[in-house]
Amino acid sequence: MRKKVSMILVTLMMVGTLAACGSLNISNETAMDSVSAESAEDELEQAFSDTESKTSSDKSTQDVDSDKSEEDTDCTASNDNASTVVTTANVTSGGMIDATDMFTDRDLEQTADLSEAEYHTLSDGKDITITAAGVYVISGDAENVTIYVEADDEDKIQLVLDGTSISNDSAPAIYVKSADKVFVTTTDSENSLEVTGDFAGSENEADDTNLDAVVFSKDDLVINGVGTLNITSSDNGVTSKDTLKITGSTINVSCTGNAFEAHDAIEIADGYITVTSCNDGLRAKDSDDDTVGYIYICGGTFDITANDDAIHATTIIQIDDGSLNLAAAECIEGTYIQINGGTITINASDDGINAAQKSSAYTPTFEINDGSLKITMGAGDTDGIDSNGNIYVNGGTVDISGQSTFDYDGTAEYNGGTIIENGSETNTITNQFFGGGPGGGFGGGDHGGPSGGFNDDGFGGGGFGGPGDN
Repeated sequence: MRKKVSMILVTLMMVGTLAACGSLNISNETAMDSVSAESAEDELEQAFSDTESKTSSDKSTQDVDSDKSEEDTDCTASNDNASTVVTTANVTSGGMIDATDMFTDRDLEQTADLSEAEYHTLSDGKDITITAAGVYVISGDAENVTIYVEADDEDKIQLVLDGTSISNDSAPAIYVKSADKVFVTTTDSENSLEVTGDFAGSENEADDTNLDAVVFSKDDLVINGVGTLNITSSDNGVTSKDTLKITGSTINVSCTGNAFEAHDAIEIADGYITVTSCNDGLRAKDSDDDTVGYIYICGGTFDITANDDAIHATTIIQIDDGSLNLAAAECIEGTYIQINGGTITINASDDGINAAQKSSAYTPTFEINDGSLKITMGAGDTDGIDSNGNIYVNGGTVDISGQSTFDYDGTAEYNGGTIIENGSETNTITNQFFGGGPGGGFGGGDHGGPSGGFNDDGFGGGGFGGPGDN
């Protein structure tokens, strides 16, 4: 019978060094006869009893709050082994995004089945190419090494980082060319991936893929585990051309581009995420398919400092739970922004939250049903919550400090919850500027909004947004 192995204990099974030179083509058929499965299992069984208490109290295993409303459901993965660390995703039913079946059991398990795993130690200049489904444990320090995944479209690959350090001049540390899904799982260890120079771009003229991230994937990517992953980049940190999921690990990203970028969607259930000095913190950018281009968060702890947007999505941003501390020019920007829970603290030099027409499929809207939202803006022509469409406060707490608390071009409804404006509680949503601020005109930049039109109160809009602030 296979044993589920806690990632806290993976280091007990690390063996051997790859002595072959050049690129290494790895498949699940590779024999690792230096591994003594029997002795390793004996050590693990003893270690299980020593660490069981730590596992059960780990942050990654979250109990659903007993006082959660009956409208909230969870998608907890099954846990047949007491030593398995499993994240619980607190999903709000009835949200803009139906996330009931978003995360699979394997997404949420912060562990790997190591009964048939292969173990590899990095060496300078020697790439690793993985071509078959399986679990691959990577350790060691190396320079100018790329872990390639070139598997079949139905293959699931799990890369277990166990004390891994890769420093490259111009190529990704991990490059997923093809697979069904790739898991990047950290053990209870420190792992560092960095690219210090300019990215070389595509590998050849026939492939126009812009390789611009330390971890770059053309397919679905999941980051989980119980350890730490440090990413330093001269461009993007993590890029997925499909969907990016994060359900565990402590992830620290410092970059000049975007920390986490996905073409289709970003879905987060847990993890400790710190972003510094990046352009955007989280960015989902598909503008061709209205069913994607979204960001969904139902857990995790975030500390994001970004030069532009902390969280940016083309279609929907939905936050059901989590603790978010955001500092940026505009902290949350998307077409439809819905908050159903969590604790969110925003410090913005421009608008705290901006619901703008990024997608024609939705009316720009800000909606809060539960949770705590505290916004502090910088001086000048800034808004706490700026919607090029509508604002709905149905519950939760909205606490805004700044010159202009609300700015909307459509309608605003207060149906419940608490609103605090500059220290004073109110039950009305007062429009501070109509149609994007005085002066209208063709305003600008990435944050320009659409035409204001007429509000229900008869005030006209302000042309095509204010001077770059909508």
